[in-house]
Amino acid sequence: MMEQPNVDHVFHRNLKRFYPTVERGEGVYIYDTEGNQYIDGSGGAAVIGIGHGVKEITEAMIRQSEKISFSHGSQFTSQAAIDLASKLVHLSPEGLTKVYFVSGGSEAVETAVKMARQYQVERGKPEKYKVLSRWTSYHGNTLGALALSGHTGRRRYYLPLIQHTPHIVPAYCYRCPFRLEPQKCNFECALDLERTILFEGPNSISAFVAEPIVGATAGVLIPPDGYFQKIREICDHYDILLIADEVMTGLGRTGKNFGMDHWNVVPDMIVASKGLSSGYTPIFVVIVKEEIYRTIQEGSGVFVHGHTYNQNPLSCAIASAVIDYILKHDLISRSAKMGEYLIHALRCLNRYDFVGEVRGRGLFAGIEFVKDKNTKEPFNPKMKFNIMISNRAFEKGLITYPGGGGADGINGDHLLIAPPFIITEEQIDRMVSILNETFSEISRQI
Repeated sequence: MMEQPNVDHVFHRNLKRFYPTVERGEGVYIYDTEGNQYIDGSGGAAVIGIGHGVKEITEAMIRQSEKISFSHGSQFTSQAAIDLASKLVHLSPEGLTKVYFVSGGSEAVETAVKMARQYQVERGKPEKYKVLSRWTSYHGNTLGALALSGHTGRRRYYLPLIQHTPHIVPAYCYRCPFRLEPQKCNFECALDLERTILFEGPNSISAFVAEPIVGATAGVLIPPDGYFQKIREICDHYDILLIADEVMTGLGRTGKNFGMDHWNVVPDMIVASKGLSSGYTPIFVVIVKEEIYRTIQEGSGVFVHGHTYNQNPLSCAIASAVIDYILKHDLISRSAKMGEYLIHALRCLNRYDFVGEVRGRGLFAGIEFVKDKNTKEPFNPKMKFNIMISNRAFEKGLITYPGGGGADGINGDHLLIAPPFIITEEQIDRMVSILNETFSEISRQI
């Protein structure tokens, strides 16, 4: 029996939503098959840095595919992988010298966790196995990464399946868990790491993982200056590895090579990054300190871990071309400069009663929504306020990235804004104009 031509067999993420069919991308714009144009105001999910349809990347794909597209990492290395690793080490803080390649963010986080564990065993400290993380965080959707993630809404269906992992409070100045002001606090949120380490037992802790600037779960939470310096100091004191989850913040998104660079803090591992390939291929990396690599090399000599697409030469060549493009066009500095313009432009939205805070660093901005501006009371999550805003903006030709649960894991709404680094002031003005129209219309409905 012939199948009807328009039947959609794709298992979509949201089964109750209509998805337009994408046709092509060009610069900061995406076009669907109906001819509608959208400003990619969120870079997908904070992925697109260099823009859509860059021909230099297509040419790099073709050059590599004409040589070889796949070889298994247990059998070969490739010049593409060697070149990309060298470029990443050059961009990384001093001391991080080796790069392990995978093809997804959750894979990368779990790779870092397993690498930390093997490092501890190889150095004669097998009792160190726990990994600490923070509430109001996101580290991935596979069971191990989800266990580390501090977002109740994402975890609740799967709690019987995931391992218990200890969490500490977030660095969330707008909703400080200690009811303090940044200028008057003693980094109590960082000291919560030390309290948890002591309760759990310092000899049992392998690593602490954190996003330098929290993205998906709360809409760009920027810690106060001194926070990560204190975290680094605590980790060093108790002989614990610091893993920076830079999946969103890495490779220029915040106006620096990596998010941790804002505070000159050197982690032991960096997990990166959506911006590494700017969406042109799935590739993620774990960048590690020489000591970790050397300990495993001089111990068993084998990292007991691997995935089919480790060191995929085609993906490595594409990511290498993306880095070349970023550096050639000085797009990390551009992200910083245009980010200042974006945040300034977005602040005009503070006039709406439901806008609690506008915040950002580089081209990584968040708008937190509240029911009551004075008490910071969030909207009822059943209202889906973030989706109302995002859908209305989408209808007007602006793609944003809505999120919820920032306040306590269930309550709290925000919008993430993370456009490509190539965006112009005029395009930012258009984005903000659409948001202003959207907010004005929504304000008359609630």
